Amino acid sequence: MRNKKSMVLWLFAAGIVLGCSAQQKPISKQNASIETKVDSVLKLMTLEEKIGQMNQYNGFFDVTGPAPKDGQAAQKYEHIRKGYVGSMLNVTGVKDVRALQKIAVEQSRMKIPMIFGSDVIHGYQTISPIPLAESASWDLQAIQNSAKMAAEEASAVGLNWTFAPMVDVMRDARWGRVMEGAGEDPFLGSKIAVARIKGFQGDNFDDAKTILACAKHFAAYGFAESGRDYNTVDVGESTLQNIIFPPFKASVDAGVRTFMNAFNEIDGVPATGSRWLQRDILKGAWKFDGFVVSDWGSINEIRIHGNAKDGKQAAEIAVNAGCDMDMEAYLYIEHLANLVREGKVSEALIDDAARRILRVKFELGLFDDPYKYCDEAREKATVGKKEIHEAALDMAKKSIVLLKNEGNLLPLKKSGQKIALIGALADDKTSPLGNWRNASKDGSAVSVREGMARYTGNSVVYEKGATVSLNTDVFAREVKVNTTDKSGFAQAVAAAKSGDVVVMVLGEVGYQSGEGRSRADIGLPGVQQELLEEVYKVNKNLVLVLQNGRPLTIPWAAEHVPAIVEGWHLGTQSGHAIAQVLYGDYNPSGKLPMSFPRHVGQLPLYYNHKNTGRPTMPSPDEVFWSHHGDVAHTPQYPFGFGLSYTTFGYSNLKLSQSQFSKAGLIQVSVTVTNTGKVSGKEVVQLYLQDLVGSTTRPVRELKGFEMVELAPGQSKTVTFAIDEQTIQFYTANKKWEAEPGAFKVFVGGSSDANLEASFDYVR
Repeated sequence: MRNKKSMVLWLFAAGIVLGCSAQQKPISKQNASIETKVDSVLKLMTLEEKIGQMNQYNGFFDVTGPAPKDGQAAQKYEHIRKGYVGSMLNVTGVKDVRALQKIAVEQSRMKIPMIFGSDVIHGYQTISPIPLAESASWDLQAIQNSAKMAAEEASAVGLNWTFAPMVDVMRDARWGRVMEGAGEDPFLGSKIAVARIKGFQGDNFDDAKTILACAKHFAAYGFAESGRDYNTVDVGESTLQNIIFPPFKASVDAGVRTFMNAFNEIDGVPATGSRWLQRDILKGAWKFDGFVVSDWGSINEIRIHGNAKDGKQAAEIAVNAGCDMDMEAYLYIEHLANLVREGKVSEALIDDAARRILRVKFELGLFDDPYKYCDEAREKATVGKKEIHEAALDMAKKSIVLLKNEGNLLPLKKSGQKIALIGALADDKTSPLGNWRNASKDGSAVSVREGMARYTGNSVVYEKGATVSLNTDVFAREVKVNTTDKSGFAQAVAAAKSGDVVVMVLGEVGYQSGEGRSRADIGLPGVQQELLEEVYKVNKNLVLVLQNGRPLTIPWAAEHVPAIVEGWHLGTQSGHAIAQVLYGDYNPSGKLPMSFPRHVGQLPLYYNHKNTGRPTMPSPDEVFWSHHGDVAHTPQYPFGFGLSYTTFGYSNLKLSQSQFSKAGLIQVSVTVTNTGKVSGKEVVQLYLQDLVGSTTRPVRELKGFEMVELAPGQSKTVTFAIDEQTIQFYTANKKWEAEPGAFKVFVGGSSDANLEASFDYVR
């Protein structure tokens, strides 16, 4: 009986995975639905094999060499052979992916293919701007295309899963991972999440150029106390529902196939072990039918949080809570079978998790062709190809934000000037790649110095001025910042003194932002501020180009420096993008997705704050109102802010009616005019204020935006629709609904928009 059953199992698996070579029609090409196929496979699997699908390992040996003979590597190798590994991460390149996939589908009993994932956060080898920078473009089509290009390059090397997009809303620039998200607003964040998911996943997975997206980190990771990575989070349900959850819900609605849970705790429960988050909200209320992967080792961290006595209990908590796949904690593979036998975990939950993972593998087409993503010719033709570099350059230009331009110092003249280019970052070919650059090559970015060299009409003299980082940047090590060496100041000051214009490139090296890279002081690191002030003393025709992964506090520069360009970490084509903006071949149109504070003590800082009971000064110099006594309570540069080489005027704000009810809507129209001398693009922004709610409401909320491109003197009427869904929020009734009442509308070029009108919603 056992021999007969084994033969049936082998024939079934062979028909699924090797059907083409057996001259049989693969099961996934038959008329049966994916659910039927998944159930058919699941019925043939042992408990251990189901748990194996829930196990993910990091790359562990040179697959071109001999198989490991002992230690953890040997155990992992044997687990693949037994079908005890559902996914691998950080294995890249067609040769290596094919070799490991071959073990899974040719040596394991069930021959189930593995998924191969990696952190393709803002590009694979060709690096696009960091996500925060891309978000500054407010250009959803460009953002989608950027993700599409990243997916094409990543899929060509054998990958079929990225751990992106990060859709955490964040309000504290001290947190290093702000570089990985879309900023402080849930509406903009939701739109960008959808764009990135569509870019990675396409319309379906028939095309081998598409890969799985992963919405992370569920939930509230961006609200870590004091902006310190991995720290505790303490937020109320109203904030969770109205601010934190919307981009995640939008991700589900957009068809994202995987979620990643978060390192932090919420309400005393680690997110990885939260049944409320994973089962009640995500899989219950939102009906998500993909699978949830832990963050790296986060199941074991349930124990470290103090919520489990040991790894076995941590595994029990996590799987019961709804975490389907264990990333590099080894606890599911070690403990789940015994937990099921002891009755502490229902096998039905194991079945549910394995079913979710198998479903996604069928959707990817891996049962039809386990080597779908293993095409050496495509790998060679795709990685680094011209089209991907062109997309990276386009995205980089659109991500740049002009913060200040007194006296129209920018754009620079293209001839007849002597320019002093100063700053270590101006000649840095690695930092522009940002933090998540696993597959890129150090030194592969175009530097600002190289980008400006393309323009030959001016004389450019370069001086470093001062080093920013004293050590070779290493992903897992702290950056050692230069706080004492000013030996290059004299040469930099001399160059500035003899120049007509000074361009200074200052900010953070690539590894000063990102995971684990929180900063208590978010000013210019090291001696750069001193260098800036010394140069300014001898030449006030100064352009400051910032390269950074987070909002910085630059109050001195904001007051003194006439021109400031936010150049972020813009990726492979960084220098060309910045040079084209500096010389006016591209008119900047970026808008900030995150407020820039005046002082770190203002943090967390965000435009959609609550009014409080004492929002304004009652009388001159009186202290009894919500403020800091030593700094203005407003940001240096607000959310949505960004200048252009032209100017725009807003007028003729009209509402189609003064009130509407459930079945109706209001049209909001405004005339936008290019009042300057060159063509430019403007992001027209619509904000609402709900004046009275069953719970307190923000002073304003972004509810719409549209980018318009106008020639000098040209006008355009931009129209937005406001309906019941627009004004819904999570109310005191513990549900999403629209409450009757009075509202204000604000339209303009930033969150400080002051053109306003009013309407009522009635039932």
